[in-house]
Amino acid sequence: MSSVLLWVVSPSSELSNGTGIFYSVREGIRIVDSSRFLGRNRNLVCKGRAKKGKKQRCTLASFNADSRYLCPGGSSLKNGGKSSVLSNAVVSPAGEMAMSSEQKVYDVVLKQAALVNRRLRSIDNLEVKPDIVLPGDLGVLSEAYDRCGEVCAEYAKTFYLGTMLMTPERRRAIWAIYVWCRRTDELVDGPNASHITPTALDRWEARLEDVFRGRPFDMLDAALSDTVSRFPVDIQPFRDMIEGMRMDLWKSRYDNFDELYLYCYYVAGTVGLMSVPVMGIAPESKATTESVYNAALALGIANQLTNILRDVGEDARRGMVYLPQDELAQAGLSDEDIYAGKVTDKWRNFMKKQIKRARKFFDEAERGVTELSSASRWPVWASLLLYRKILDEIEANDYNNFTRRAYVSKPKKLLALPIAYAKAVIRPSTTASPLAKA
Repeated sequence: MSSVLLWVVSPSSELSNGTGIFYSVREGIRIVDSSRFLGRNRNLVCKGRAKKGKKQRCTLASFNADSRYLCPGGSSLKNGGKSSVLSNAVVSPAGEMAMSSEQKVYDVVLKQAALVNRRLRSIDNLEVKPDIVLPGDLGVLSEAYDRCGEVCAEYAKTFYLGTMLMTPERRRAIWAIYVWCRRTDELVDGPNASHITPTALDRWEARLEDVFRGRPFDMLDAALSDTVSRFPVDIQPFRDMIEGMRMDLWKSRYDNFDELYLYCYYVAGTVGLMSVPVMGIAPESKATTESVYNAALALGIANQLTNILRDVGEDARRGMVYLPQDELAQAGLSDEDIYAGKVTDKWRNFMKKQIKRARKFFDEAERGVTELSSASRWPVWASLLLYRKILDEIEANDYNNFTRRAYVSKPKKLLALPIAYAKAVIRPSTTASPLAKA
């Protein structure tokens, strides 16, 4: 077997359970048998498709948007997205100023933007990490990227199609990021989710640290390790996604939108921040780097809010309610109404407000997609248009997201692809970009 090429770092003791799956004693997490990586089986990372009722939170997309910072209530910050979100700060009974979720996330945005700016100014590329050196056949890295591409093609067909327009290096990098996100999501939503503990996630995070140090554990880790050595990708969004998985282990209610916003950032907004450096910005764009990340954040949050609104009934059957409790109460609703699954006027009015909020985030994203590198726009436009249509389908179902799952039909998907392509070929304005620096 050539599995020796996969274990870049010795995996310590491994025990087979007789089903082709290994459990790492050192890592404490589920790892797919290395022999499956070398085969052509497309279920490389996730054993089977996601089960009904499990949200697919890793929507890979990156884009640019308005330089304003969109706050949960729909208000915005001007001045190129550089203003602090003090208006959303919370004062504790002791008089201390607590940082809101928006401010916490925005601080991450600023750090990611600064990293890219430093990289762009580094003419000699002194900050680039050394290439990953694999033992044995160096062709294993190419094989690893191929496997990542197969996973993306299996589980994100439309997005995969769009990545084929990217440059080979960017395409492979996006595949590697997608696969890591999917593997992370599967820890809490996959077949062995009931066995995952906080300790297991701690070990997964330690493994992530090794990936960024150039010490990948297996073949798919090697693809990501190579990616982060070639692009100014920061580790923080990856850590934050793992934090979102931790939340799913213990949190089943969200008191207000501030809490829900942070969760949406953790499980979806992070993906945009991961992919911004790979997608690239059009050379003629006048957008600030901060606005690029703000828009990436907006699309991720819009997609996740759409997931939540689509899956209300399925989540309720698992004992989960991802809706702001205070807003439910204001609408005269409670968890009991959700469990009952009856579409009433109160529910319709509540859903209209939730859909309106999600669309505001889509609006923020849509205004800036054209700022992306021309080769990266199509998959982002396709993702945005198709996800936004899910909100239309919820309305078409008379807001019955208890027993009817809103989905975009295949004809509508096929129609959206050429529309997305047409939008993608539009070059950003070189004279009057709404994202231009003041």
